[in-house]
Amino acid sequence: MALGPKKVMKMATGKKSKKLNITDIELKEDEFSIEDLSLDNDNHLKLKTILDSVSSCQISDAYNKLYRDSGVIKGLKSITGVKGYGKIKTCLTGANDWGTAVAGIDYTGKKEVLFIKTSEEKIAVWGELASTCAKKEELAAVAVYGHMRDIDVIRYMDYPLFCTDYCPNAGTSLGTGKLNTELEIDGTTIEDGDFFFGDENGVVVIAKEKFNEVIIETLNIKLKEENILKSLNEGKTLAEIANVKDNFKKD
Repeated sequence: MALGPKKVMKMATGKKSKKLNITDIELKEDEFSIEDLSLDNDNHLKLKTILDSVSSCQISDAYNKLYRDSGVIKGLKSITGVKGYGKIKTCLTGANDWGTAVAGIDYTGKKEVLFIKTSEEKIAVWGELASTCAKKEELAAVAVYGHMRDIDVIRYMDYPLFCTDYCPNAGTSLGTGKLNTELEIDGTTIEDGDFFFGDENGVVVIAKEKFNEVIIETLNIKLKEENILKSLNEGKTLAEIANVKDNFKKD
């Protein structure tokens, strides 16, 4: 019987694919860091298992519980419906300057997220060619707080892309913007090294110094919700589980 390519590769390398169950993960706050997202180690596998299993809703809930802040970057929406997360590299440019935006690709490492803020003009700094390049260079995701174009093509890419709006026109390759600079968006400061998580629900950004605490709380929330789903499947109602049913008894 012929062997499939995956089995042949496994036999040739002698390696088994690593998999973790989220219920078996233990994380101590001082034993991992945001840098593990870009490394090939046990902590990377733990973080990947958690982040692949959760949504921006759960991360926002965790951040809100700890800091009374949603962490949401208002207006940023997914173009492709593909989840993306990683350590941020920042880019600030005018909307008429796509040159700085594409220079950000070379500045951003593998498994990192390029976060671009542009000015308010309805001019696109990102499109099909830039998206193709970023995907080839294995950036974890690209977010543009501004306009993208070529939506008819990039919406079908299997790649995490986020923006606030889109239009057909673009500027020129001036290259007059800034990389590795603070971004201010609606009272939120975003810096190089902060954590980005985006999916179909929206985008959440967490300051790097809060990453560990938020990830642990996100794991706790995910496991709690798994238990709630189990109880729902066993016949309980959500009002019963939340202990609010008796508050609304009829007179």
